[in-house]
Amino acid sequence: MRQPVFGFRAAIDPVLLAAAIPASEGEAILEAGLGTGAAALALLARVPGARVVGIERDPELAEIARDNAGLNGVAERLAVVCGDVADRATSRAAAVLGPFRHAMANPPYFRGGAPSPDRLKQGAAQECANAPLALWIAVLARRLLPRGTLTVILPPERLVEALAAFKTAGLGSTILFPFWPRAGAPARRVIVHGVKGGRGPLRLCAGLVLHEGEGFTAQAQAVLRDGAALAFG
Repeated sequence: MRQPVFGFRAAIDPVLLAAAIPASEGEAILEAGLGTGAAALALLARVPGARVVGIERDPELAEIARDNAGLNGVAERLAVVCGDVADRATSRAAAVLGPFRHAMANPPYFRGGAPSPDRLKQGAAQECANAPLALWIAVLARRLLPRGTLTVILPPERLVEALAAFKTAGLGSTILFPFWPRAGAPARRVIVHGVKGGRGPLRLCAGLVLHEGEGFTAQAQAVLRDGAALAFG
């Protein structure tokens, strides 16, 4: 996968996000904040026949994502829409390529602090005033089919806001799936997964411990290396 030489670099978050999408062959998934395509490529590798439509506001990253789709042989299954998630015209352009059974995002979630001097890193990490987390959730939920799912990955400090936004957007049967860096350590990332029109109660899963000793746990390796899906059971 090609990435910019400096600044923005994909880590494991997009792979973990992709593993949480309950997609099946033939279904379409909408992603906001496509970046260079890490989450989309991981999902398409795991689910043959699925399609992803990705919205990416930075033209440089959008072009790299298109190149990565070609390098991975999925150019016909990954459509890139260059535009801002806050722009209604962009959302409508993406919707034409649906309808969507699932949606996902690894949104910019850092607020405040000194801005990064790197343009791409700033855009990937820092939340914009005109596109807060609640707007990302609302836009993605709006494009879902009834009973479709929305999945985002966030740090725990954004959970209260995310859960409120899920409720406002009509998403229920919500599942929280935490990732623990090591056994006994506080979670640093949490999957938030909801169903459009779902009426079930909030459910907290045991989650996944990522590291032990000098490497990843066997369960984490299964997801990161072998393409296993996350089990919400």
